[in-house]
Amino acid sequence: MSDLQAYVVGLADAARKASLGLRTLSADAKNRALAAIADRIRERSPAILAANARDLERGRAAGLSAAMLDRLGLDDRRIAGILASLAEIAAFEDPVGETSGVRRPAGFTLQKVRTPIGVVLFIYESRPNVTADAAALCLKSGNAVILRGGSEALTSNREIAGAIREGLAAAGIPADAVQFVDRPEHEAIDLLVGQEGRIDLVIPRGGEALIRRVTERARVPVIKHYKGVCHLYVDASADLAMAVKVVVNSKVQRPGVCNALEKLLVHAGVAAAFLPALAAAMPQVELRGCPRTLAILPGTRAAVEDDWYAEYLDLILAVRVVDGCDEACAHIERYGSRHTDGILASDTAAIERFVAAVDSAAVTVNASTRLNDGGIFGLGAEIGISTDKLHARGPMGLRELTTYKWVVRGSGNLRA
Repeated sequence: MSDLQAYVVGLADAARKASLGLRTLSADAKNRALAAIADRIRERSPAILAANARDLERGRAAGLSAAMLDRLGLDDRRIAGILASLAEIAAFEDPVGETSGVRRPAGFTLQKVRTPIGVVLFIYESRPNVTADAAALCLKSGNAVILRGGSEALTSNREIAGAIREGLAAAGIPADAVQFVDRPEHEAIDLLVGQEGRIDLVIPRGGEALIRRVTERARVPVIKHYKGVCHLYVDASADLAMAVKVVVNSKVQRPGVCNALEKLLVHAGVAAAFLPALAAAMPQVELRGCPRTLAILPGTRAAVEDDWYAEYLDLILAVRVVDGCDEACAHIERYGSRHTDGILASDTAAIERFVAAVDSAAVTVNASTRLNDGGIFGLGAEIGISTDKLHARGPMGLRELTTYKWVVRGSGNLRA
């Protein structure tokens, strides 16, 4: 066994051992641990910010995009956001142990009891604040977690993970309940996702290459946080002034995240009026258009086939003029990633047709794609937005990090 293999197996074994005690922790004990973690992060925030500054410096030298640097960066406001998220997770009702019961005709009681999944491997890129969110969500839902962040955030994640483990220890919970992979080798991912029997679930959150690598090599169930090729369709019946505002918010408010708008579909009947108004409202965005878009907006860069598949995570938007709702839905079916897609319309028939036809984790109606978020949905922090259909879909909060078991309570009941 190589040194890296031994390291990975050691992490997984320690997480498995720690997970056994987490199953029976009370909600109060978990919440005390979350408070202790928040205290340690607050105390270590100068060191966390200094570590993040080093990561940012290396990222700039490596030529990371502005969007990636934004995802990577921490400041006092984002540290405050981490602390607020920890408090919010603590305030949520603990899903573990939740039961529903029914007495069967045979005289026994059958209960469906919500229970932790066990050991979760979370693989992610950039956004060091996700380190704290993921650890907190897994702890509150009774799971041990192994955190494998991107190499670009290694120094920041190491500091945050250290604070989390200190908080767990201070609260009397084994620090091994939160494991941090402090090795940058890509081979570590391949070894981790092969730990069948030690790890119960893998959640990869990042770019397409990461997701494909994990799913191709995994021997453990995977829930994919796949790329966000998010669409909005502007129908002929849309309130165009409102549509401009929604599109601008969806694209510009934070372009480097998975629920930011990447593709815009516009009905031919309103394209000549809508597209110039939109271009004027967001001059910082590079538009890439189909031939009909170019005829309305001369000088726009022509879109190529790859543009319809791309997740830019940047101030770039691909635009296509379509002849109606059915063509828009067909485009989304072909090029979308089933993350977040929406319609801007007042025609009820068009809205209901779109909602029924588009098979995405979230479908928006006259609303920004940026709303597909665990916090906005009232779920608190999220460990990801699943684009799968099983076992969870959309924002994954506490309940999505649990499963269930059946408990049969009888008094000597036998099967005839």
